Amino acid sequence: MKRLSLSLATAVLLAGCAAPAPRPSTDPPPGVSVSLAQWRSDEPVHRLQIAVRNATDTPVHFADVRLVTASFRTLPPQKVDTTLGRTERTDLPTPYGAANCLPRGLPQVRPATVVAHLSTGGGPPREVVFRVPHPDPLLARLLRDECSEYLVKQAADIAFGPEWTESDGAMRGELVLTRRGQGRVTLTDVGGTTHYNVTPGHRPLGTLEPGAQRLEVRVALTPGRCDPHAFAEAKKAFLFPVRASLDGGEARVVIVVPPRPLQERLIWWAEKVCGLGG
Repeated sequence: MKRLSLSLATAVLLAGCAAPAPRPSTDPPPGVSVSLAQWRSDEPVHRLQIAVRNATDTPVHFADVRLVTASFRTLPPQKVDTTLGRTERTDLPTPYGAANCLPRGLPQVRPATVVAHLSTGGGPPREVVFRVPHPDPLLARLLRDECSEYLVKQAADIAFGPEWTESDGAMRGELVLTRRGQGRVTLTDVGGTTHYNVTPGHRPLGTLEPGAQRLEVRVALTPGRCDPHAFAEAKKAFLFPVRASLDGGEARVVIVVPPRPLQERLIWWAEKVCGLGG
């Protein structure tokens, strides 16, 4: 009985010392690399492009992709279901999450990876991790812009006012700042878009003082382009960049979008002014 117990104990000990099974490699296939890019049409929908390059003749099938970084919230994998042969660049569109901003100041961009499920040469699918060269200039810019906007929005909301009138070839109305938090908010400038020029009444436009709850700033809009192609491709027509500073600090850009009814009115008015109406 003792001999049997000793044999069982020896077997258990040997099993515990056995080498663990090797984990599957997450290294990319040889000759396959990725980088990050963004087209103009990607900006309004919070999307970027995973630019894939395959320097080999072995086909690679991408089932899904996603961006993973501490700088932005990680979203579920984006299904792409794309097979690539040799290619200098093929873009795989994928959304990215909201920026992880700080309550004060701008964060530094963190390292990023692109995680994909892919198969090579018809083989079984596996998870692969592509390391994005750090710091990536696109991610750094996206983080800076989004967190700059976040800081200003903590202090005040900036929106188009409800009343707009036509006068002297321009559409005239107001930008309205409404108090949300602490701080002195100064509007320094309002930029135009691909379709509309903006003329503020003066610069700086105005300041929402710490004790004030509301500020109204007069602006005038005029058509920036009158060709029919411009109206057909209005991807960024209503993304107005407003520059604002908080407590006398560096001016930050806040993208302000008119509500849908005002957008429709501005399109109708611009087509009329440009002589494009039906």
